[in-house]
Amino acid sequence: MARMAGTAARAEALLGLGVVSTTPVAGGDICTATRLRLTDGHGAIIKTRPHAPQGFFAREAEGLQWLAEAGGAKVPRVLAVADDCLVVDWIEPGKPTTELAERFGRDLATTHRAGADAFGAAKDGFIGLAPLPNRTLPTWPEFFASRRVMPYVRAAVDRRALTPEEAATIETAMRRIHDLAGPAEPPARIHGDLWSGNLVWGSDGDVWIIDPAAHGGHRESDLAMLSLFGAPHLQRILDAYAEAYPLADGWHDRLPLHQLHPLLVHAVLFGGTYGARAAAAAQAVLSA
Repeated sequence: MARMAGTAARAEALLGLGVVSTTPVAGGDICTATRLRLTDGHGAIIKTRPHAPQGFFAREAEGLQWLAEAGGAKVPRVLAVADDCLVVDWIEPGKPTTELAERFGRDLATTHRAGADAFGAAKDGFIGLAPLPNRTLPTWPEFFASRRVMPYVRAAVDRRALTPEEAATIETAMRRIHDLAGPAEPPARIHGDLWSGNLVWGSDGDVWIIDPAAHGGHRESDLAMLSLFGAPHLQRILDAYAEAYPLADGWHDRLPLHQLHPLLVHAVLFGGTYGARAAAAAQAVLSA
């Protein structure tokens, strides 16, 4: 109760509004999430983490705002941000339907089409609690190998989540990245951590995207993340996306390449079999 009272007081100080009630929100293992009912009748959610890494919530807020500017996939409005917390609009969850999936596929295509200035971003960010190097590079293969794969290969080996033999397989794929990457595309405006847990199927008839690791990247990376961990009505999402923004030939065969990054991040953060799965993904791409 004391924690909830402290959270309410923090939100009131940031928003300049009273908090009528607070309700814990389950699901997050990185931050504590609390639903707020405000005196102006609106709902909000505040995410808190004591001693968060510097810029942790600021990068998330900037990513949400940047994605919202695309006018595509729906993004909750940022109400306040501080070193220890982020407050955004509450989205009332609803039921996943094929109609929402099709709408989301088209909206995600619009977001990607909005593009980015370069592959990367102006500032480094986070994916979960892992650092996310974002310094820009001129081509996606260079960016992917240098910023999204090799730093995590080294970290996973150091943590013994990846064997030297598995690392060697991934390194071989990165040496061939220009041959494996498919046709060159301009930087897309991507979410960067688009697994199903970061989709909110709203009761208002829209699918909302949350918790981004946003940057200029390859649009196939977002689709690969959705495919890696699954999502309700995934095939409807992909079909609607491809109809709105046709994908380059061979995109489906390249999904394991794009899945290297999330698998390596999971290997670094959680260990388990993720390192072996990353090596298997690299081998699948090399074999294809």
